[in-house]
Amino acid sequence: MRWKTTAALAALMAVSANTGFASNTGEATETVETHSLSGAFLAARSAELDNDLASASAYYKRALAYDADNAALQQSLLLSLIAQGRLEEALPYAESLKSEPEVERFSRLALAVNAFNEEDYSRAETWLDLVVESDLDRLITGVMTAWAHLGQDDLDGALDQIGSLEGPNWYDFFIDYQRALILAYAGEHDKALDAFEEITGEFALRNMTPGTAARMSHAFAAYLSSRGQQDAAIEVLRNAEDSGAGTANISVLLEQLEAGDTLEQVVASPADGAAEILLNVASELSNGGGDSFVRLYLHYALALRPGNDTILVQLARVAERQKASERAISLYTEIDQDAPWGRFAQFQIGLNLADLERNEEAVTHLTNALEADPDDLRAYLALGGVYAAQKDFASAAELYDQAVAQIDDPQRRHWNIFYQRGIAYERLKEWPKAEPNFKKALELYPEHPQVLNYLGYSWVDMNMNLNEAMDLIRKAVELRPSDGYIVDSLGWAHYKLGNFEEAVEHLERAVSLRPEDPILNDHLGDAYWRIGRRLEARFQWSHARDLDPDADLLAEVQEKLENGLPEEEGDKFANAANTPREIMNDATEVPLAQPKADSEKPDELEGSSLEAEPSIYVVKPGQSLWSIAAEELGDGNRFREILELNPVLQGDAGRIRTGQELKLPE
Repeated sequence: MRWKTTAALAALMAVSANTGFASNTGEATETVETHSLSGAFLAARSAELDNDLASASAYYKRALAYDADNAALQQSLLLSLIAQGRLEEALPYAESLKSEPEVERFSRLALAVNAFNEEDYSRAETWLDLVVESDLDRLITGVMTAWAHLGQDDLDGALDQIGSLEGPNWYDFFIDYQRALILAYAGEHDKALDAFEEITGEFALRNMTPGTAARMSHAFAAYLSSRGQQDAAIEVLRNAEDSGAGTANISVLLEQLEAGDTLEQVVASPADGAAEILLNVASELSNGGGDSFVRLYLHYALALRPGNDTILVQLARVAERQKASERAISLYTEIDQDAPWGRFAQFQIGLNLADLERNEEAVTHLTNALEADPDDLRAYLALGGVYAAQKDFASAAELYDQAVAQIDDPQRRHWNIFYQRGIAYERLKEWPKAEPNFKKALELYPEHPQVLNYLGYSWVDMNMNLNEAMDLIRKAVELRPSDGYIVDSLGWAHYKLGNFEEAVEHLERAVSLRPEDPILNDHLGDAYWRIGRRLEARFQWSHARDLDPDADLLAEVQEKLENGLPEEEGDKFANAANTPREIMNDATEVPLAQPKADSEKPDELEGSSLEAEPSIYVVKPGQSLWSIAAEELGDGNRFREILELNPVLQGDAGRIRTGQELKLPE
């Protein structure tokens, strides 16, 4: 979807321009003087690549002053404005580009959102009629069209529209959920209850993220609550937690229901319904990357539902993934502390302060949050994560001891407290205290891949329980075959046991999944060295050195580049610890139990996409990398394999463009 230049503009790109630094705050940085079309364009592109969209917009406007009718510049400006949530400002450019096939999916969607806000539902239908549609576009525009019918009191038309949507298997849960929302909004209570019960009763059978599953449970519980069925609403949310569909706001919603409060309905207007499909799609896309798309869809949704906490949380998470901590803090600050997402937002503010290395502020902020509610175990996890990031494992262990003392009857949801306490004691080299915590975490959550991985690798590292240890790690890989860190642990365990050929097989795959990680590249270099592939070993070590490793690893890598490996090598530990944010994410979003659809394809679990002969695919208008993976490979999450096979994309799913030839794995 990336920005496309005309041939005439491309010819001018030999002229360069200096640019400002990225602000990551949403405010434009101080711009430099530009005296030509090419200078303004290049400054805009540079700011865009720095994720400084405010400055990029300013430069694109400057470029349009030289060539006001340039559609490519208007397209770039349109997308940068929408990605900042400046939809009103983007509307004139959307109007100008409404018939441009390359960008109509975004321009006409902006116009449709505006029509919804003006309650001009007939006009919204017109804007949602695209000339070129991918499966993803057809789902979004089809569902929004159904809500436009409802805005015109046409329930039959809305249901017919939803019923007519046909597409890949991943359409199903979106469509079923929207049908339930439509029936609830229209007052078809018996049918709505049946529809909600069907989707919430099949979470384990549906391929969706925990966040989307939790959102559906929230919607069902809120609908029941609005009809005075408080006990039934409580049961829905408790079932969501038990099935692994719980997120940070579910416990707060439960508290509100148990206190006798009535929950607000998730969808109370056609605009809310249109926003919901955009939020759901963005949430699912965020699970597999493509944040350039995710941010756009979230801002469309926020324009339809200004100030919505769930959308703000998702936008903040995009900012976190893009290392824009100041922006994330700003978004979390917009959430009322007493709202269901309020305490989660406060914890994330503390973690983002830590990411900015404002550690004293982070500790103070999270200590205050803990003191405000000592019974909220998430506060212990957040503060403990900051201590762990500072390598203050003694303080982390002490804090987790306090947390465990708060738990009278450990339940499945408490697994992460014991897991993190185990990590803290393991890092303090107090294994007799660490091991019982890992075992307790597994008792509470028997198949959690992180716990399986950490305990299994720890045993291998200490030459204990080797058969059981390898079984645990293999199980972790089976559960998360696309987690490069867990695959790395399997490879490194084989390495530690002297199975160097098998280690190479798994470590190559780990690096294909996480090519940007210096530790994984270092491990692969070590394995290559042990099987005599010494030139490749030095290449991997050089690559690890260039990926900004920490000081200890850098020193090790430089030593190996100079002298190779000694005959006997010291121990290493493979990627078992979580970052503070991963600690919180695993605490608040437990992975759903998924059917083992790939159990009959062990080659897909153990082999690398690089080992198969790739095919060539030509990108069609309106497609994303995620939609290509979903349509051609059967799973949108396989977009990472396409990224790995196509260096021209430079690891950025947003660089896809119409007509581009991409290699696809078999």
